[in-house]
Amino acid sequence: MAPKQRQKLTAAAAAAAATVPAAAATVPEPTTIDSIGEDLLNNILFRLSAESCASAACVNSSWNLIINRFLTLPNLSSALSCNPCLQDAVDEVVDKVLARPIRPQFVMASIGPSYDLKEAHYLITGRFGCQIPVITSISYGIFGQDANTNQFEEVQWNTMKDNQAHEDLRNEDEGVLVTVGFLPGLIVDLIPLKRARVLLIDDFMRSITDLSFSRSASSPMGVLLFSDKDIDIKPVLAKLDYAFTEETVIVGDAGSRFLYQDGTISNRFNNRESSSAAVALLFSRDTNKPPGVGETQFHVMLSTGVSPIGPIYKAVNVEAKFRDNSTQFMARTKGIDFYLDGETILDQIYDELGDHTHSRTLYVGVAKTRRCTFGDVRISSMCMHEFYLVLRGDNEYLYVHGDGISDFDSFQFYHANPDLAYASCNDVSNDMKLLKQDLNHLKNDDHSNSNGSMHMHKKSVFGGMMFACYGRGKLFFGEPNVDASPFLENFPGVTFSGTYCNGEIAHGDYSFYVKESKGQSCIRCSLHEFSTVYLVMSYTPPALPED
Repeated sequence: MAPKQRQKLTAAAAAAAATVPAAAATVPEPTTIDSIGEDLLNNILFRLSAESCASAACVNSSWNLIINRFLTLPNLSSALSCNPCLQDAVDEVVDKVLARPIRPQFVMASIGPSYDLKEAHYLITGRFGCQIPVITSISYGIFGQDANTNQFEEVQWNTMKDNQAHEDLRNEDEGVLVTVGFLPGLIVDLIPLKRARVLLIDDFMRSITDLSFSRSASSPMGVLLFSDKDIDIKPVLAKLDYAFTEETVIVGDAGSRFLYQDGTISNRFNNRESSSAAVALLFSRDTNKPPGVGETQFHVMLSTGVSPIGPIYKAVNVEAKFRDNSTQFMARTKGIDFYLDGETILDQIYDELGDHTHSRTLYVGVAKTRRCTFGDVRISSMCMHEFYLVLRGDNEYLYVHGDGISDFDSFQFYHANPDLAYASCNDVSNDMKLLKQDLNHLKNDDHSNSNGSMHMHKKSVFGGMMFACYGRGKLFFGEPNVDASPFLENFPGVTFSGTYCNGEIAHGDYSFYVKESKGQSCIRCSLHEFSTVYLVMSYTPPALPED
């Protein structure tokens, strides 16, 4: 610790000691910082900033022991700033997240579209150094605690394609959100998805599995994925779905622009935007964790926002148009013995919606059965559900964005539904309430210590993240903070942050998307529309030793 810092602590301790009357017959000894007692010393050291705490750990072995004790506790710290000056915004949020001791394993930053991505990434990595994985991405909006007011803010930028201003959206697209974390019992690595002429998906998958098994001899605990907005991430998500069960949490943002550093000195200044299509934070269990370290768990919840409408169709005469990344097809449905063109289908759907201007955004949800290969191993068939944005229809075909549809795949139309989304948020809130009740349950070791009290330990939620569709928010619900309310109401005071994105990643069994799923044990769906994905982090301390 710097001499001035130690002098300040010693002076504070002396001032506290001066309020205690000394015995008349004794001469008080000089008071030092080390004589104030461990509890008060703990309190003082815990109030230091991360930088000062790192210096204090070098003072002596007893201080180092105390600091390492609370640095091994779970910690997620986050802050946002809408300062129009990028340098000031970065300084404000980084100072805030490092205002308390933390040993960062990873850093995630989201910035407004008017900021320069390279400059922002350079400023952020400059504050954290080159040995910590950092991902900096451009988002559609941010959620989190304001670095100056400490109030929770929902900031949604005006990213409408027609560039028309809206009173409920911010026309100034400035803002920075930074989240740093330390997750006990987990090792964090950063793995990029490289692209040459094609996406090197098998190399990406091999890197994830090899690194995870080298760390823990098991599948990863979680994958936090960011993909470039100009690539189709569906094939990557399909392979992740095949390779890992629901025990591996996979969440993220499927439509951003990003830069990263992987935490190695040699890659500090390299520009990764052009060479990587996606980047993943890999969370592996640490089988060599030191004694006294508990377990971090991830819990994923999903608020849906799209409702099915119309009959179920079969795609026919399917043709992919790779030049503009679209697919055209006709359709058949029960009771009709001829092929339906796109114009006829859309007229029927919009009539059912009561939208005679054809202005509503529509998706088709395609149920498909596919076989997948990973390396030389063929994996058994799995049922998937994937969403495709409807582009248009003419007197021949229906056109959707993306490819991957085959003849005779079943599909149904979906539309955004704020009432469903609101009800789904309430369902998520109830799920979080149940999780809170379960985690707050005090467990005892069925034995008492010498004074008759029970040995107990308590699970707790220490942080959360959210990935919300940029189509939701105040305009969608008619009021702010609807998506954030499930977490804020159930875990007040706990760190919570998130971003608006274009494509929300959460893999798992989402059979509720498909009406006719008889005989199908599960329907895998990893990429959602008009949804909000919640990642809740909890911690279970180690069992207390017997007396």
